[in-house]
Amino acid sequence: MTQRLHLVFGGELVDPSTTTFRNVDDIHVVGIFPDYASAHSAWKAEAQRTVDNAHMRYFIAHLHRLRDEEAGTSSTEELGH
Repeated sequence: MTQRLHLVFGGELVDPSTTTFRNVDDIHVVGIFPDYASAHSAWKAEAQRTVDNAHMRYFIAHLHRLRDEEAGTSSTEELGH
């Protein structure tokens, strides 16, 4: 069975209409979750906790989409990183 990992993270944005973080050193990594339902639950909790700050945004990144298990190497592996 394929794992479908999800990363929940967020922080304060420069402008609420963009996705540029004010300070990447202050990005809050909530965690990595084994399925979308648990990631969504964590995202919702953080979004509700910070609802009074219009510049705070949390996101769900679909980590399983970053790696194609069928491909031999990733682009960064080819570059030697």
